[in-house]
Amino acid sequence: MPSKDLSWKYVEGSVVEPDVIAAARVTADELGTDPVSPATGAHLAFTTAAVGAKTIIEIGTGVGVSGLWMLRGAPDAHLTSIDIEADHQQAARRFFSDAGHPASRVRLITGAATEVLPRMNESSYDVVLVDADPKGLLDLLEHALRLVRVGGIVLVPHALWRDTVADPAKREQVTTDRRGIIAELSQSPAVHVALSPVGDGLLQLVKRSA
Repeated sequence: MPSKDLSWKYVEGSVVEPDVIAAARVTADELGTDPVSPATGAHLAFTTAAVGAKTIIEIGTGVGVSGLWMLRGAPDAHLTSIDIEADHQQAARRFFSDAGHPASRVRLITGAATEVLPRMNESSYDVVLVDADPKGLLDLLEHALRLVRVGGIVLVPHALWRDTVADPAKREQVTTDRRGIIAELSQSPAVHVALSPVGDGLLQLVKRSA
């Protein structure tokens, strides 16, 4: 099979990020967070636009890169974003404001997702993005699938975890957890599943039934 490296680089290089997202990416790098790649961001915007998202919940704010991309696709949506790092959210708040998103439509909640999510309304969101503690992905996915409506979409960036998931010789816990989750979901009648190699991997789930 030919190498896909050139195609991967071409896809990433084809995306032109808006200035505010590019600025957020610089800050993310400075703070040591791991934002989605530009091409992954473009996929997020495409998804929220395609489903006409009105309600979005994001697990893992970072400094706002993924949230900004999702709102680029659905600028009238209400975004709820959860993160345990208050200083990261403070930076994100500035970038959301710079992008013209009113505070009334961007709710940033500081706290552990596992404590916040049980208080969220079931089947109430069009899109749920899960980009937080890599060791707790399974629990967060269970919450995400409870919160998203039937026909809604759950997005999981970093699904291929730094190219380790595709390498059977890699047996670290985070890697094996992701392999198991992908395999289990692929056989589940409750969701449609697509796994894209864009960026660090993007797992996409459409909820088929409650």
